[in-house]
Amino acid sequence: MRSFRNLVVTATAVVVGILTLTASPVAASPAVSYNNTLISQRADPHIYKHTDGFYYFTATVPAYDKVVMRRSQTIMGLSNAAETTIFARKRSGVGSGYIWAPEIHYIDNKWYIYVAMGLASQGGWGIRMTVLEGTGSNPLTAQWVEKGVIRTNRDTFNLDASTFVAGGTRYLIWAQTEGDGTAILIAPLQNPWTIRGTPTIITRPDQPWERVNERVNEGAYVIQKNGKIFLTYSAAATDSNYCMGLVTADANADLMKASSWTKSKTPVFVSNAKTSQWGPGHNSFTVSEDGQSDIMVYHDRGYKNINGSPLNNPDRRTRVQKLYWKADGTPDFGIPVPDGPTPVRLRSYTTPTLFVTHRNSVHMDANAALADTQFRIIRPGLAGGSTVSLESTSEPGSFLRRSGSAMQLVAKQNSAAFNADASFNQREGLAGSAGVSFEASGAAGQYLRAEGGNNALVVGAVAEAQRESATFVLE
Repeated sequence: MRSFRNLVVTATAVVVGILTLTASPVAASPAVSYNNTLISQRADPHIYKHTDGFYYFTATVPAYDKVVMRRSQTIMGLSNAAETTIFARKRSGVGSGYIWAPEIHYIDNKWYIYVAMGLASQGGWGIRMTVLEGTGSNPLTAQWVEKGVIRTNRDTFNLDASTFVAGGTRYLIWAQTEGDGTAILIAPLQNPWTIRGTPTIITRPDQPWERVNERVNEGAYVIQKNGKIFLTYSAAATDSNYCMGLVTADANADLMKASSWTKSKTPVFVSNAKTSQWGPGHNSFTVSEDGQSDIMVYHDRGYKNINGSPLNNPDRRTRVQKLYWKADGTPDFGIPVPDGPTPVRLRSYTTPTLFVTHRNSVHMDANAALADTQFRIIRPGLAGGSTVSLESTSEPGSFLRRSGSAMQLVAKQNSAAFNADASFNQREGLAGSAGVSFEASGAAGQYLRAEGGNNALVVGAVAEAQRESATFVLE
């Protein structure tokens, strides 16, 4: 989370259509609808959905002086939910310095906050992982006590603790000084505040992209799926170079063996100039309100250049977007999406591997990059009223537009004709209510559909046998 690691290291740091007897769409993780930025000036965000139906949010505040928390029954509700201070900076001792990167977990019927705290006597530094324990059904009103510093096998700079369970064992993962940078370590937990055994290094900053301005691996978090344990982490300085890496292990592997973990040689989530998102990282994962989609939570900035130290810049903000999964069972992070409504994919009603893409031409494709298959459904559309328009995620400001019967991706033009050609009426799916269809604005009965061997997208009348090709599943 910090770009000052050198200092630390040197100091020890849808509605017309007729239902017919056609094939049902293949089940998929449905689309989600959020709006970014979720919360301004909140870095290192953690969102936990509890069994009581509430989402609990905590994050680093710009003054680095307290642990705060919010709750809401929806993710978007966290945007304006009241914020409660759980822990405030003390006058002396652990917790009298910098306070960074809290996480909230529920373990054995109690609440636990893992948070990095420093010492006033060391200029705010002396950062160590600490634990707070809360008793009560609601952590915002729980009784909190300090359980103290988590002791590792070496008394050096450490932070960004997180925890997960695999194979019946609860583990702690964290970042700690190793050589000339910080590495990610793992150890089993004896209890929520005590590790047991000797920690294992999972990843250290040994790739060039992890060593830009700072030599950093930090902010680790785990998501488990498809028989695998996927551990994301953040790397490099916390300016526009900040990015996310990934290490992976089999769910039944010995997680304390370094050889059980495979590291991606390239970052999986990076800054994107077109979407104006810079330095994405220190992520966590939660689930959508219906429990069917995985949601990635992270921070970034909306501009590239920072005046002075990133430590003194307050503008990292909390964002959310859907995490997708590739056919091989691995996560597809895509790109940090533009500000505003989160995008969706338009999947074939009958072939779950085909998605609308605009890369090279507007067509259905199974191999296009995720970002090139994502579109924001803009309401109202460019033609106004009840219409919608489909804006590219990877090429913001460009829209799907019909030209005769053909479809193109074209940068927005300031004309009524363009607005009409780039607008549609979203209808209930012609092949079934589980999908949607897009009728051209001002052209009744003319629908967006796939055609021919190359699955080119066209606009035209739809025969009975073509209803499935004119129906899409939002994902």
